[in-house]
Amino acid sequence: MMNHSSKSRCKVNPGTVITGKWHSNKYTILKELGYGANGIVYLARFKNTQVALKMSDNGMSITSEVNVLRSFAKVQGSTLGPSLLDVDDWTSNRGQISFYAMEYIQGPDLLTFIQTKGKSWTTVLFLQLLKDLNKLHDNGWVFGDLKPENLIVTGPTPRIRCIDVGGTTLKGRAIKEFTEFYDRGYWGLGTRKADPAYDLFAVAMIMINTAYPKRFNKTTGGLSQLREAIRRQKDLLPIEKVIVKALQGQYGSALQMRTELMSLFIDKESHDPLSKSAAASNKSTIQKQKFSTSGMQQQPKTRQIYRRKKKKSGWMETLIITIFLAFMYSLYVFQKLL
Repeated sequence: MMNHSSKSRCKVNPGTVITGKWHSNKYTILKELGYGANGIVYLARFKNTQVALKMSDNGMSITSEVNVLRSFAKVQGSTLGPSLLDVDDWTSNRGQISFYAMEYIQGPDLLTFIQTKGKSWTTVLFLQLLKDLNKLHDNGWVFGDLKPENLIVTGPTPRIRCIDVGGTTLKGRAIKEFTEFYDRGYWGLGTRKADPAYDLFAVAMIMINTAYPKRFNKTTGGLSQLREAIRRQKDLLPIEKVIVKALQGQYGSALQMRTELMSLFIDKESHDPLSKSAAASNKSTIQKQKFSTSGMQQQPKTRQIYRRKKKKSGWMETLIITIFLAFMYSLYVFQKLL
């Protein structure tokens, strides 16, 4: 949280016009979107467009965040953070305030989206997040303050985006901002040094958070409490292996975690049609057994019985092929979403 005096200096009312000292762009404040340790973010109107405008009396903090957004822009194909639109200063009656304007990302936060649209979207969104985090890490940055409140799902094709880069830190430095529940230092499972594993720990905690929307308090702490929380939720059991490895810092990169998560997802999906085929096969076996014990097994096979069996066999073959094709199509759609 930012201190009271800093927040007061950046506090403005809706309708206030912010005019840039250097670029002369005018922004009309619409409402406050939120505030953190280093400033306040407003929804503003620039010409006919809505933008997010962050103001701070800490010029160094603004410069650091602007550098992060510029770094995001250099990462081809990454959509993790908002686009940077303008950087300037505003001379107010309380002194000079630094600000930057960025793309306004609209949509529900991650947990709200999952609760509304269903948990079937969970794995897809985490695969997207890990893909973008890997690009961020390769570019020398660690996100730091990674939490559901900072993750927005946009549409119409669901895409996870971030709305706050205030905690993003260069690799090797101390994490600038963190939220205790997602911080490995808080749980006694690592330091607050900026490295990829710090972000992956937070991703694992967000996965746990999807099953505990109101979170939970730290008691014994450490891996034992978190493993117990995982095992109490059936939705987390299929990905327990990935979560625990991330909590223990066993992944060297977001790409490794993503690959293993995708493998678990594909294995789970592939077992569904196989189980249906097995069930159909078992049903056929049971029917055969009933026929053989009905007292008719001594009679010679008639043409009618032969045709019936042939028809049933053809139906089973068609069912298996249909299930297989449906599975392959679902994988295709899944890959397109990523």
